[in-house]
Amino acid sequence: MFFKILPELGHLLLIFAFLFSICQTSIGLWAFFKKDNILMYWVPAWVYAEVSFLFLSYFFLTYAFFINDFSLAYVAGHSHSLLPWPYRISAVWGAHEGSIFLWIVLLAGWMGAFCFFSKKHIPLKERVLILSVLGFLCIGFLSFLIFTSNPFFRLLPVFPSEGYGLNPLLQDPGLAIHPPMLYMGYVGFAVTFALAIAALVEGSFDQHWVAWMKPWVLFAWSCLTCGITLGSWWAYRVLGWGGWWFWDPVENASLLPWLTATALLHSLRMVEKRNTFKVWTLLLAILTFSLSLLGTFLVRSGVLISVHAFANDPLRGSFLLKFLMSVVCLSLLLFAIRSSRLCSQQFFKFFSKETFLLINNIIFFVLMLSILFGTLYPLFLEVLNLGKVSVGPPYFNFIVTPFLILLLAAMSLGPLCYWKSTPPNKVLKLLVVPAIVSFFVMFVFVFIFPHLGFLKIVQLFFSSLLIFSTIKVSFQKNASRFGMSLAHGGVGVCALGIIFASFMNLQAEVSVAPGEIISLGDYQFYFLKVRGIEGKNYEGVAADFVVHKKNKIFYLSPERRRYISSSMPVSQAAITTNMYRDLYLVLGEPLGKKNWAVRVYNKAGVRFIWLGGFLMMLGGLMAWRDSVKRKGRGQ
Repeated sequence: MFFKILPELGHLLLIFAFLFSICQTSIGLWAFFKKDNILMYWVPAWVYAEVSFLFLSYFFLTYAFFINDFSLAYVAGHSHSLLPWPYRISAVWGAHEGSIFLWIVLLAGWMGAFCFFSKKHIPLKERVLILSVLGFLCIGFLSFLIFTSNPFFRLLPVFPSEGYGLNPLLQDPGLAIHPPMLYMGYVGFAVTFALAIAALVEGSFDQHWVAWMKPWVLFAWSCLTCGITLGSWWAYRVLGWGGWWFWDPVENASLLPWLTATALLHSLRMVEKRNTFKVWTLLLAILTFSLSLLGTFLVRSGVLISVHAFANDPLRGSFLLKFLMSVVCLSLLLFAIRSSRLCSQQFFKFFSKETFLLINNIIFFVLMLSILFGTLYPLFLEVLNLGKVSVGPPYFNFIVTPFLILLLAAMSLGPLCYWKSTPPNKVLKLLVVPAIVSFFVMFVFVFIFPHLGFLKIVQLFFSSLLIFSTIKVSFQKNASRFGMSLAHGGVGVCALGIIFASFMNLQAEVSVAPGEIISLGDYQFYFLKVRGIEGKNYEGVAADFVVHKKNKIFYLSPERRRYISSSMPVSQAAITTNMYRDLYLVLGEPLGKKNWAVRVYNKAGVRFIWLGGFLMMLGGLMAWRDSVKRKGRGQ
């Protein structure tokens, strides 16, 4: 009997968490402004209670998926009794209601972690103010979940005996790790946002605030970097088009806060070392979380059509838009009123770390605005009834490539400079060896691929220069500096991967029958046969290919699946890889009695893109670990 009422109990716990978040915010702010220490001591207790209720409620929803409780509308709409249990667990966040619930649970987790780990370093008064801001965010999202997107809604007294199943494209291990990691990054910037708001209210932002903020920014940035990298890898494997980034609006929604968060990290270093860029830092903290909220609105409101997007409900969209506008407008109003107190002036010469950090920030900011414009421009035209337009890869590639080259150049020079001033001959001396090696790499690459355009040749040179100059300065005793160098090197590796994937990519789309051969470059794909396959919740066919290259032989078997809960056919690509190239085979529609549509790709260097993302994440985590240690030692 107890297990039958778990959804009702989960719903009740959501309401309790909502009430505690109201107490946390309203009474916390009252205690802060009235300097009531007794009430302040109650705020952390309410936070822990709220976190416990939310985690337990989420567990009850997960359990309903696990046992196939189709009396819940959300479970019936997105699960199936034949769905393997790992996908039943990940189906919890595979659609609108559950993804918002996951967002809230992660927000609660970040809030609980901040409440626990900050008690030794941040005075109670400032801690209560920060927790009150986080509580306000919880109120907004819990209101959205409870009143417009309740995942515990029952289909009683009549409910289906079977569910509709999970979207076949989401039945992949990538779904189990990509959204939670991406959300960890998104939501983690809520702590940074709360710290920035608290600093503005206090009218102070010094090295102590930087020490409080920096670990949270680094960890959230690392999670977001990992989430974006995993998302690219997942789309590459699952969608069957062989690409790693399509400038989809939802992809852009994750890239926008990453750009401002990267600029924020550079600004924090300026405040830490030179006590300047304070206003710039607080603005970037506000913008980063605002862009995370914007991404949530774009994906959850139904205004976008995308494989990543959920929901198409005007009520939900208007609610999210109002909440987004409230947070952004109130925070920017506070920034406009209080930021003048934090202005500072520092003087430095062109060849200095300050100059190149400033250049980096300007480039990241301009890139963010350009991508934001390209993403929102079609939506504005549609809202104003001015027609429908599509802004795709040509626009974004045209805009991003020149700024990427400038960014690579600034990142190559910046780490070689000192603070305030650096003799130009010192920088040039340090650049001699990296520049010679980079020029040699560029020359070899251009000799092999003479059709490269001018911009790509320059990008290739500066990508190589960034990698080799990073290696030159990476051997540091300071773990934070080494992590920074590793992340910079990751950017260079990723940029090289983009060039390789763009200009060393061979592909063919053919109609082929068993017994025939597909030739692509040095590879011969011999089509052996088509055979039936059957999984726990799908059936279909697999095409067996033998791949020859000189004395090497590979076996690839792309599949064409049809899931029992859905009539939508799904292609499962077959991929064999090494560090230099991927062989990528996709089985399409049958063409007549024997022939099949087959797409074949030889994608060189694509793995460098994800290797670069991994290096960036690893560098961020190393710097985060070092900042935590320093904060623990009171440095």
